[in-house]
Amino acid sequence: MREFIVEADGGSRGNPGPAGYGAVVIDAESGETLAEAAEYIGVATNNVAEYKGLVAGLRAAHALDPAASVHVRMDSKLVVEQMSGRWKIKHPDMKPLAAEAARVLPGTQVTYEWIPREKNKHADRLANEAMDAGKRGEQWSPSASTAELDRPAAGASGAGTPAGPPGDAAAGAAKARAALAGASAGRGTGGAEAGFTASALGAATADVADVAQVADVAKGADVRAARSVAAGGGSGVSLGGTTAGGAAAADAPGTAVPPVGWAASADLGTPATFVLLRHGETPLTPQKRFSGSGGSNPSLSDVGREQAVRVAAALAARGTVQAVVSSPLLRCQETARTVAARLGLDVHLEEGLRETDFGDWEGLTFAEVRERQPDALTAWLASPDVAPPGGESFAEVTTRVEAARERLLTAHAGRTVLLVTHVTPIKTLVRLALGAPPESLFRMELSAASLSAVAYYADGNASLRLLNDTAHLR
Repeated sequence: MREFIVEADGGSRGNPGPAGYGAVVIDAESGETLAEAAEYIGVATNNVAEYKGLVAGLRAAHALDPAASVHVRMDSKLVVEQMSGRWKIKHPDMKPLAAEAARVLPGTQVTYEWIPREKNKHADRLANEAMDAGKRGEQWSPSASTAELDRPAAGASGAGTPAGPPGDAAAGAAKARAALAGASAGRGTGGAEAGFTASALGAATADVADVAQVADVAKGADVRAARSVAAGGGSGVSLGGTTAGGAAAADAPGTAVPPVGWAASADLGTPATFVLLRHGETPLTPQKRFSGSGGSNPSLSDVGREQAVRVAAALAARGTVQAVVSSPLLRCQETARTVAARLGLDVHLEEGLRETDFGDWEGLTFAEVRERQPDALTAWLASPDVAPPGGESFAEVTTRVEAARERLLTAHAGRTVLLVTHVTPIKTLVRLALGAPPESLFRMELSAASLSAVAYYADGNASLRLLNDTAHLR
């Protein structure tokens, strides 16, 4: 059986912006470049371009030999982990691309490996050539490509590795074999989980995790992804016999647990960002009365309307909000309409963003509840599973807010969205992003018309960017 190495890459100048991909097929035995492919694909995200580069590389390998064993090397952690079956594919734009890649060759013939960006120069140059061509209003031309000629031969380590000038076939073959040897060693006897063997078809059809299960995953980072759109165009593929050095072998991909903080890959693309705006004041706000979904549904006070005007001006000055979504309760709708009018956007309602139903406690102060129903209040403070009499528990609110978050992330992948909502939904989204326990709901302060923000990344991590910002009200 022949062995090929496919190196693929994609990029977007704007994310989303003008995008292109590049892919190269290398003979693992000789180190010879067998095929190059590149295409300008119009406006798309990095991740879409990377997936299209993968598909083009696999198709080029299939055209050369449908029975060949193919080892894919990419600097996109997202694509490698998803196609290897270790990360779920949640965004609707990614699923068809992953499924398309999985159909090109049987999963048993394809393995995946992450490599650093500097070791994926050939494919990267092809992608940039394609984007440059698109900027000129052209498609990439194999005859004009210098991607392979520009590619330096990185020094390989290990006994018996020949040294040679750029393009030396023997050195390229040695490094290609080293890459495949590393992949084989990674597989060992432990099966697919221990190494690189892809379960591509399973990865392509993986469903989003149940929201209740997400809340239980080690109380870890909030598991969400967000990505954006693709566009079409013609493609160019070059089949030839020019020699090139293969890229040096890299370490095995990481585990299924998403890295966080400084350990996280930079190759995550544009996150979906939720800017969380608590509604402006109502007549009940300064009195600190329970005001949820089951009460009088108050409108904004004069103070609240002024707060809405001020936050609208602040958000307009930032200029980053692309959509406005509101709780259906009046105080949120009024706040949202004021902001949306300033931004030139429409307001969309999301039932899942409404406030907790506080049942019998609606309209009462904390002191009044403590006097009238002390045992019920104590039980409520002690457990998120306990609801106010006739009302809704924080556990029920969490399930509802998680479901709303999923819908919104799917609808607004890779975008910045203003969510106009209430204290409990905002605190819940923050708590889930931090992996904090339910009792943290009582340890956060959220002022009327305050801004908070959470970003959701493709690797399953979430990042709290802002909490209770009221600078625009001063």
